[in-house]
Amino acid sequence: MRKQIAAANWKMNLSISEASILLDQLAATSPNLSEHQEAVFAVPAIYIPLATQKLDGLNHFYVAAQNCHPKANGAYTGEISAPMLASIGVKHIVLGHSERREYFNESDSFLAEKTNAVLSEGSTPIFCCGEPLTIREAGTQNSFVETQLINSLFHLSEEQITKVVIAYEPIWAIGTGKTASSEQAQEIHAYIRSVFATKYSQAIADQISILYGGSVKASNAKQIFSQPDVDGGLVGGASLIATEFVAIINALK
Repeated sequence: MRKQIAAANWKMNLSISEASILLDQLAATSPNLSEHQEAVFAVPAIYIPLATQKLDGLNHFYVAAQNCHPKANGAYTGEISAPMLASIGVKHIVLGHSERREYFNESDSFLAEKTNAVLSEGSTPIFCCGEPLTIREAGTQNSFVETQLINSLFHLSEEQITKVVIAYEPIWAIGTGKTASSEQAQEIHAYIRSVFATKYSQAIADQISILYGGSVKASNAKQIFSQPDVDGGLVGGASLIATEFVAIINALK
């Protein structure tokens, strides 16, 4: 069975005391995850050591980074490399979030370099893709997302691609309160899987976890995650509330 993943993206939020309290609350609930389930916490880089300490000993709980630089080292002031993250035990890195694409002009080719860097460390890229509202309204979301995947991931081998987690995020639903219906989520997740099946094989495509990201909350997670091609979620605002995110973890199938 494919990995079912509840991934928290804290973005640029919380003070150190707030982060500590939230992590304590999450650790206290200790959701009982099955072998095929994971809870991943993409916290601000400055809080990675704290999160690692607080979540230590919880089965199938992982601390992730929200970004990395494609180079292993060098004169890139303010950046953090995949080897650095691996050296402190981080094995999941979010790449290509729509906010990074929009605010920091990250291109598909740049994200291909980042993906290579993460995989070279034996770490797991959580690769984000998704369309803005104008593309959705034009009905061209499938080709838009397919182009993102082709440009950034199709150079990978079969072995490499199975190590990548995809996070589909309808940009028009991020932080807006709007959510794609479970049917809409299933439709494009199935299409994304078909893109990988065409490039690689159906067997390879069936191994790739595809997460939904876009105003996931406790009240809608179970319905969204119940869809056959939805393997969990990349969660923003709701991941900052312990009871909400625990409910989302418990909604994994």
